[in-house]
Amino acid sequence: MTDRRAGGSQRIPRPQAWRMGETASWIGAVPMSAASAAQAVASSPGDLHGSPPTFADARPSAVLVALVDGPSGAEVLLTKRSDALRHHAGEISFPGGRLDPGEDVVAAALREADEEVGLAPHTVRVSGQLSSLSTVVSRSFIMPVVASLDSRPTLVPHDKEVARILWVPLLELAHSETYREERWGTPPLDRSMDFFELDDETIWGATARILRELLDVVYGPPPTRTAP
Repeated sequence: MTDRRAGGSQRIPRPQAWRMGETASWIGAVPMSAASAAQAVASSPGDLHGSPPTFADARPSAVLVALVDGPSGAEVLLTKRSDALRHHAGEISFPGGRLDPGEDVVAAALREADEEVGLAPHTVRVSGQLSSLSTVVSRSFIMPVVASLDSRPTLVPHDKEVARILWVPLLELAHSETYREERWGTPPLDRSMDFFELDDETIWGATARILRELLDVVYGPPPTRTAP
């Protein structure tokens, strides 16, 4: 983790009132296999995906949180969105998109991953879902589907949607130089914001919230957090 260009060139629209949050319990975690991480999601107690949309016109969407083994343990598939997209252009995200009429969340997540990066659905083992969340800008109700792969496939980015494909080790995400929590706003109305600074990209927003929960589930019980 030396000679890093932490966060790249992204500009984060912080409010004037903000402060650093707490240190995550999994900072400095040990390597874990993709199968073990997927099993932790599958066996996680409670209804992880039962929260309803926070606004009436939210459009159901699915994302695929795909895990595969790399040199330092489990890695997660992420994409850099094209600068030409209408919403969240140039941001880091999971493969995903809107549900088609009559389509379930798993089918949508697998279809979108196939369309965006060429990930063949038959190579994916679905293990469970993480908590759903609503996004105001794109008016989406996002349902994250977690799955694992036996080996890293050869993927090809869709030129109109995906500018770059990334496989990021969970171990790197759990590093003290990568993750931080910020509190935006003035208490008691402040909200938690998660950030993962890679060598040349910043992961934040809905994608960072999903990654934070993935790490919470995979590496053990998370600390109590104030709802955003």
